[in-house]
Amino acid sequence: MKREITEPNTLQIYDTLSRQLAGVHSSDGESIRIYCCGPTVYRDAHVGNLRTFLLGDLVKRALEFSGYKVRLIQNITDVGHMSDDFEEDKMLSQSKLEKRDPFAIARDYESKFHADLAALNILPADKYPRASECIDLMIEHIKKLIAMDYAYIGDDDSVYFSAAKFESYGELSGNRLDALKPGHRYEYSEGGAKRFHADWALWKSAGNRTEMIWPTPWGKGFPGWHIECSAMSLHYLDGHIDLHIGGIDLRFPHHENERAQSNPLVTASADSSEAVSLWLHGEHLLFEGRKMSKSAGNVVLVKDVLQRGIDPLAVRFCFLENRYRSQMDLSWASINAAFSTLQRWREKYQKWRDVGATETARARDLVEAMLLDFLNDLDTPRAMLKLRAVEKDLEFQDQERAYIFEMVDELFGLKLLELPGRELTEELIELLEQRNLARSAKDFARSDELRDLLLNKGIEVRDTSTGQSWKWIKF
Repeated sequence: MKREITEPNTLQIYDTLSRQLAGVHSSDGESIRIYCCGPTVYRDAHVGNLRTFLLGDLVKRALEFSGYKVRLIQNITDVGHMSDDFEEDKMLSQSKLEKRDPFAIARDYESKFHADLAALNILPADKYPRASECIDLMIEHIKKLIAMDYAYIGDDDSVYFSAAKFESYGELSGNRLDALKPGHRYEYSEGGAKRFHADWALWKSAGNRTEMIWPTPWGKGFPGWHIECSAMSLHYLDGHIDLHIGGIDLRFPHHENERAQSNPLVTASADSSEAVSLWLHGEHLLFEGRKMSKSAGNVVLVKDVLQRGIDPLAVRFCFLENRYRSQMDLSWASINAAFSTLQRWREKYQKWRDVGATETARARDLVEAMLLDFLNDLDTPRAMLKLRAVEKDLEFQDQERAYIFEMVDELFGLKLLELPGRELTEELIELLEQRNLARSAKDFARSDELRDLLLNKGIEVRDTSTGQSWKWIKF
């Protein structure tokens, strides 16, 4: 059921640069152009990573529910993301560990990433450009920065951005150039090749590296981490980004450096001095009181949720009950509780809809109130309280409850209208994983065989542009 839209409402979000609430608007009058930093595809995305990607989904849903057209771009980093020890690209490090081609690894984890997004009902972006396929864009961007004297070739034949040339450096993160120490996290220790210790590499000379390198006017090499997002966002969003989204850990240095790299290329040809109108950052996720990490042994993946027989949308449910700007502590107890509530609501909806969904002024007002919560800096906890009231408030008739669920399902993205699912057994999880791998390997005969086998067991599998999806079917 679609909501009738008269005059679109404005989404207000907390802008990291101005440090105040600001409205999200379209700068070209046609669509709201959004760039969301994507994954580095050398490992599985855990639920903490997925919380950030959900943030982009909530923005997109709120805007589209309000009547706006949205263009969303999300990059895939498959080269140029250096390890914390500054020594090796994460893709090459994983390639050595798995003894496989780095691009084969990238494609596998990229496929899993899209499957995880589908499991959390995160709407696909309009395009997922890969860093490795946008090298020419980066080279052209760097050429322009050199011509404008914002970048220079260092003593090691790498190309560096001159941080001091960008006068407002630090406004996004609050860091001052004179306070930054050499070798700050995520940057490289070039041993004197740079003119200033806070400068960063736009392009790294290959040196002894033989894999994942490309020819350039400055010799063979590979991109720095930050340049890909500047080049991709400006190219795929036609020179301006209305809203840039990422996790709070990307605010510095990634987004600070990205802003410095992007702004010089737009000030010469546009009225605005900023390439990005608004910056939106989501907070960290804890799991059972601790930061999620391998060393803590508390990394949770979507497949871990599935193995417990839980619909991954229970994780989405938990995320919705917490404000994106607040640090969140997730637990198995909260996931289980969310799953129980979600299943109960789905069962009740099946009964409510039997009497027919009926629109009333009271029901319509509640739908609008929930939308306004979303538009008020994504106050999803308040919206969830209203959604809970639909079940408990005795003043609502079943017909009204059915109408409300049908209206807001696309806003919350919880698939409230589906039949309650059964628990996945380990056998079914394994079959789904085998089928996904067969499809990635283009073993279509095996893929079809597994699809038919799953269908016989009550699971319908579909292939979409973003990967494999599945649902329980009723015999």
